[in-house]
Amino acid sequence: MTRSVPSLALAQSEWTARRALHLEEVEKLVEPHRARRSAGISHPVHDFLFTYYNFKPAQLRRWHPGYGVALENAGEYAAFSGYRIDDSGTATVDDSVLERRRHTVEFVWNLLNQTSARPAVLGCFGLHEWAMVYRGGEDAIRHQSVPLRLGFAGTDAVVESLPLKCTHYDAFRFFTPDAAPKNALPLARETQVDHEQPGCLHAGMDLYKWSFKLLPLVDSDLVMQCFEHALLARELDMRASPYDLAEYGYSPIRIETPAGRAEYVRQQQNLADRAAPLRDTLAEKCRELLGH
Repeated sequence: MTRSVPSLALAQSEWTARRALHLEEVEKLVEPHRARRSAGISHPVHDFLFTYYNFKPAQLRRWHPGYGVALENAGEYAAFSGYRIDDSGTATVDDSVLERRRHTVEFVWNLLNQTSARPAVLGCFGLHEWAMVYRGGEDAIRHQSVPLRLGFAGTDAVVESLPLKCTHYDAFRFFTPDAAPKNALPLARETQVDHEQPGCLHAGMDLYKWSFKLLPLVDSDLVMQCFEHALLARELDMRASPYDLAEYGYSPIRIETPAGRAEYVRQQQNLADRAAPLRDTLAEKCRELLGH
């Protein structure tokens, strides 16, 4: 099999410095989670990034340079799946990784490009979290240690007073049976690519999912940027939710009021603007991978 020629070679001093900086940034974000987990303490906002997305802190700590980048004097990478080491001790991501995962790269590239091509749809007001509770009673509560701000009746009333227009299947699939028919679109996994749009908080959060699914073909620096964006989106997501998070230091965005809805749309637009270059960068990396 013909081997691709690395487009960039990093001296040991350079890649170890980048790896050290990466580890420092990761620790700032994951150490609080590790400490809480060791103490048996849950966090209704941040735990989501480690449980739903299921990318472990140890995996996040490992630094990858991305496909086509050669690391000089990096024999230690022989212990990592997907790498090959040549006789000089230079490590590169093996071509077989790209061959095996080309279908995933194609799917992510298509999804990201179709998402970017659509206009941002704002004004969903984060009602997906409310729809996950609607008429479900105690069994529908997703955060057992956190009370509902408006109680069950108040939460149901908000869902009944505002239109549900979720475009993200992985949020819609958790709607209660009474809430799902109220959504403007009947979403399904098979049509996910047809409805993703750049104004959606969860579409922005999922840039983290798609980037880490492509490791080690993409670089860890991009994964961390997507992780940081997902954290910001998750905080807005939960501040606009029906849960009372004052104990955790989060003031609510009261989407049951006109002022709260206006604030949500403003912050939703800011996050959509922030996600756009990340989406473009990840899509471009997919395009480059498919060109090999």
